[in-house]
This record gives sequence, C-alpha cells and structure tokens, in this order.
Amino acid sequence: MAENRASVYTEGVPCWVDAQLPDVEAGKRFYGELFGWTFEDWSGPFTRALKDGEPVAALVRKTDGRLPTVWTVYFSTPDARALVRRIQAAGGQVVQSPVPVAELGVTALVTDPEGAVFALWQPREHPGFGRRHEPGTFAWAELYARDTEAANGFYGDLFREALFGPEAEPDVGRAPVSDVFPAEMPPHFLVHFAVENVPAALEEVTRLGGRVQAPPFTTSYGTVAVVTDDQGASFALLRR
Repeated sequence: MAENRASVYTEGVPCWVDAQLPDVEAGKRFYGELFGWTFEDWSGPFTRALKDGEPVAALVRKTDGRLPTVWTVYFSTPDARALVRRIQAAGGQVVQSPVPVAELGVTALVTDPEGAVFALWQPREHPGFGRRHEPGTFAWAELYARDTEAANGFYGDLFREALFGPEAEPDVGRAPVSDVFPAEMPPHFLVHFAVENVPAALEEVTRLGGRVQAPPFTTSYGTVAVVTDDQGASFALLRR
C-alpha cells in the first residue's frame, strides 16, 4: 500500500506499534486469532506481525520481568537524536537514548512532561506499517493526559506539521484520563486497532482470555472499547 511507505510519514505521524510481552508465543496465539495476524522472526527479541503479508506490528519478548506489559506507539522522525533534544528542551524525558535496530532503523523511548511514554522511529530498511486504517491494523492512538492544555502545547509544538499542516490527517488525539480511566491512572497512550464489529471483537477477546476494561463508548473518531490481552497489555478496539 503506497500510503504506508516512509515518504508519507511526516515527523510526528504514528508509524509503528509493538507489544512488550512476557510470553510471545501466547501473544501470537491471542492476536493471531483476534486479528488474523501471521508472524515471522525478525530481529533479536522482535517477532513481526503481518496482515495479508504486510507488516502491522511487532511482539517483543520482555528481557526484564519488572518492565510493563504494554503496547507502545512509535512516531516517525528523520532524525531521532535531534527530536530527542527537542523533547528534552520542552520538558520531556529520555527513557532510552537513540539506538540502531540492526539495519531496520533507529529507535528511542521518551516521555512527555506528564510521563506518558512513547517511542520514536527513524526509518532505514523498515519504514513502518505496511497496512493501517483497516480491520486488524493500527487505526488511532489516544493520549490520556491529566493536563490536556499542556499536552496540546507540547505535542502541538513538537509535531506541528503532522497535527496541523495543510495535508495533516492525524491518527492521534488526546482526552482527560478521567474520561475513561480512574483519576489515579498515569498519563499514557492507548493504541487502537480497527475492527468491523466491536461487540463481536469483545466476545473474541474474552474467549481468548482477555478482559474488557471499558465497554463500547462513542468518541469523535468512532466507537471504542478498551480491553486487555491475556497477559495484561491494554489496547482499544475501534469501529469508525
């Protein structure tokens, strides 16, 4: 799909997602049945998920049990080191400095000023999603923040072209934490995957051992339900 090539990914456009899991084989069974993904060994601890032969996500074996079981969204950038410096100057923090991932690209892990974690991706051989915006693929990332005005300022300055440029079609939004999650929940990004039928997908989630965190609710970008997989990683189902 031409729209998913690296040339499309303006800095600040979500271009990849991965799940840190204690048991990748269990993850393959869960997401393979839920979304129709197939899998292939990739680089190091990474297993690449494919939809109709195109890359859509990765499952990553956790190397430390103290790390969270979580889905992470990656934002594209032509220069990860320069973007990290801008993030720090704006009050964000660096969790992992930019490092190469074989010949695939360069990645870094950072937080915004409130502590919401996200990743950066500077593409080389791997540009990002081969499919998106269709059932079983990435569709949206929602930032749940405590201070939405501060989030507007931080991300608006950081990713202005991707969010507000003349050709911008953002795949990311923001909402107060208390809209869906308890007020004590830390600020975070929630990765959304497209589905054709939210209630049917929820039945599959529970059949596969996952659970429903928030039943279907209406948003400006579609009908959403929040779930966890059978290992505790949260994500959302979205019908637009």
